Amino acid sequence: MDTSLYQNPLIERYASKEISYLFSADYKFTTWRKLWIALAESQQELGVNITDQQIQEMKRHMTTINYDVAKKREKETRHDVMSHVYAFGEQCPQAKGIIHLGATSAFVGDNTDVIVMTEALKLLRKKIINLFHKLAVFSQDYHDLPTLGFTHFQPAQLTTVGKRATLWLHDLLMDFENLEFQIGRMKLRGAKGTTGTQASFLHLLDGDHEKVKSLDKKVAEKMGFNDTYAVTGQTYSRKLDFEVLSVLSGIAQSLHKMTNDIRLLQNLKEIEEPFEKNQIGSSAMAYKRNPMRSERVASLSRYVIAASQNAAMTASTQWFERTLDDSANKRITIPESFLATDAILDITTNICDGLVVYKQVIKQRVESELPFMATENILMEAVRRGGDRQELHEKIRVHSMEAAKQVKIHGNKNDLIQRILSDDEFNLKQEDLEKLLDARNFVGRAPEQVKDFLTEFIQPILDQNKSSIGGKVDLQV
Repeated sequence: MDTSLYQNPLIERYASKEISYLFSADYKFTTWRKLWIALAESQQELGVNITDQQIQEMKRHMTTINYDVAKKREKETRHDVMSHVYAFGEQCPQAKGIIHLGATSAFVGDNTDVIVMTEALKLLRKKIINLFHKLAVFSQDYHDLPTLGFTHFQPAQLTTVGKRATLWLHDLLMDFENLEFQIGRMKLRGAKGTTGTQASFLHLLDGDHEKVKSLDKKVAEKMGFNDTYAVTGQTYSRKLDFEVLSVLSGIAQSLHKMTNDIRLLQNLKEIEEPFEKNQIGSSAMAYKRNPMRSERVASLSRYVIAASQNAAMTASTQWFERTLDDSANKRITIPESFLATDAILDITTNICDGLVVYKQVIKQRVESELPFMATENILMEAVRRGGDRQELHEKIRVHSMEAAKQVKIHGNKNDLIQRILSDDEFNLKQEDLEKLLDARNFVGRAPEQVKDFLTEFIQPILDQNKSSIGGKVDLQV
């Protein structure tokens, strides 16, 4: 590694090798050559004078990219596509004259972008399914463990640890559905020519409109796509980039919210992200166990969310059939958005693989707040035993205020239950209150909701994608 130059941290530190390969030069320029071969084969099938020998020669050099020749040529011509046409032609002297026949730069540039984004979306799909698997196991394991719910980050009614995890899963399920939809509607730009009119191909195919339409379809099929966009300018609509990055933004939003919750829970010492044996939390405070993985997810998520706005601005500022002010922006925004999304999915999966739940801390916090929540049940039971509802209501109000003072002003434990036990007007014994204060009575249908959600929505996805599940995520840092 050249340490004297800036290195991209997404590659050095965060993203997986799989996603990095999809955006590599090797994948890009091999795909260019596959497209040129698909074009030549399709043209041959439609009667253009292209020989089998020419196509076989191109195939022999499909993956052996002579970068040095292309780089030298680009320095002279300032044109990347023509430099690679030249370099490919150097390796294929028989086919040199028919490479890129009738095509414009967007034939390889835009079609390759669509192919790379499609494959990258499929990779993210696989990663979300693995995250589903980890979160589903966690939700099921803790489906009935009562925990304090929060609204406004203030104590609220109880929920369960597993139910809270299903909220994270539900957000990701919405993202998964958007991802599936987007993968299903990805199309090639196809063979459309310089301004999308297919004029060059119409000339090449002797004015035969049906053959031109067939050429478009044949190229798509050879590249693994069912269809091409019906109309384009010189490029596919840049709205596609925004739609794709919007899907990534949705994933980032979900993971940012989820890891925010984990960071807050770690502060409360209820749940912690994994902390390895030799991991250091702070350079100064050796005892600290910072939620650095969740913080990293939040940090990269904001980058992905912001990047989708970049694609929106590019789409909205295009002129007529195209302008080139999209190119440099796309080269950075799209790969880095995918690399960052890949990273946050891997990091979150790693977190969920080792989440630590501190049941006793959760129980203590529930017990400290439950007496206030149980006052309505206590009141009803005392009335059932002959008490006056209005008098007891006032007594509970006074006792509650005194108990709150003990907690907030004196730093003592919540003694509301002891105050009620000492008040004969309630006619309740210790065992009576213990039954009323069973936390499981305050979680509503949370355990059942977890089971229903997992059974009806998550498990079918996991069952349909068993082959995609497995493996352990090892983070680079």
